[in-house]
Amino acid sequence: MRAILFVLIIAVLAIIALILTGFLDINQIRGARAPQISATSNGVTAKGGQAPAFDVETGSVKVGTKQSTVKVPTLQVVPPGNQAAAQTAATNNAQ
Repeated sequence: MRAILFVLIIAVLAIIALILTGFLDINQIRGARAPQISATSNGVTAKGGQAPAFDVETGSVKVGTKQSTVKVPTLQVVPPGNQAAAQTAATNNAQ
């Protein structure tokens, strides 16, 4: 029960955030009307009524690509027995 309540709270907060940021716009275009109810000895009957209608507009997200050059550092792996040789080679390359 707590999990369902938590999910509902998160959903309501998400909808509020979407409306506040302008990503979601909800407008009621037709109001609701209650049905006409009549009770007789045969039972209860309902006639008419109308459900509300809403116009919902959502924002859009566009995703694109572009080319760019990224410098990637090089990595040199030296086995434990060859550390002295690698340090000498690195010193000679630096000079």
